[in-house]
Amino acid sequence: MANARALDKRRKSIRNIRKITRTMELIATARYKKAMDRAAAVTAYTDQITKVVARLVAAGTEVQHPLLETRDQPQTARLLCLTSNRGLCGGYNASVLRTIVPHVESLRSSVPELIVDVSGKRGINGLKYRQIETTDRYTQFEDQPPFDEIEKIASEYLRQYAFGEIDRLDIVYTKFFSTSRQVPVVETLLPLGSLTETDGGGGGDDSTSEFEFLPSAESILEEIIPTSFKVKLFKCFLDAAVSEQVARMIAMKGATESAGDMIKQLSMTYNRARQSQITGEIMEIIGGVEALAK
Repeated sequence: MANARALDKRRKSIRNIRKITRTMELIATARYKKAMDRAAAVTAYTDQITKVVARLVAAGTEVQHPLLETRDQPQTARLLCLTSNRGLCGGYNASVLRTIVPHVESLRSSVPELIVDVSGKRGINGLKYRQIETTDRYTQFEDQPPFDEIEKIASEYLRQYAFGEIDRLDIVYTKFFSTSRQVPVVETLLPLGSLTETDGGGGGDDSTSEFEFLPSAESILEEIIPTSFKVKLFKCFLDAAVSEQVARMIAMKGATESAGDMIKQLSMTYNRARQSQITGEIMEIIGGVEALAK
């Protein structure tokens, strides 16, 4: 039978851990709600600006933009991986890393040059462990990534694509669908040719015939297409942030419940050990009394 004092000490230690995990769960829940509000607002904006771009492209048969043109034989591809700076979020980072490794191998087999960027300390360490070299590393993004910082990254990607320094940009991140579903995905952000297909076909050709563009559809595209790319990249960062907080919230809730179960089990073991100890002490007293009586 285990020592009652050691069991009691261990039970107190687990209670302290449960307080910490419970606090972290509450913090993650609060951060999740804030991040979710931002992501929901940006999602609505992204959907609308995507529809606008699709209608603009469909409105002019001769309208062209470099960001919409697919390059048949890409020479240089760039890959951005979004992970977290901190752990204690379940399998969030592991899922992203499991997704990026086969994609890196696929790109290396089809593109002569591949450049890998990563956001998050966990991703930096994970890719280094997997012997995947990274170029740009970002560690300043938490649960509320600022648009100004992401816009700088997006502008640099746009510049590189416009000058032919890269021919393709992919991003690996955890896409948020609901509180119960977050999926690590790979999306191609450049070129933006997929924008014309995102709107789905709900009568776009009929509606675009009613638009008149001043001074021209081309000049409007020059402004709105780069903005669309920046917003799409921003949404990826927000989805990753929301998914991270959901994963941490679930992980800390599970840890709190496991700690509670352990405390119950230890309490039962402690009570049995204490009862055994008391019984032994009583038997020793009775034995001593009987010895004195003889």
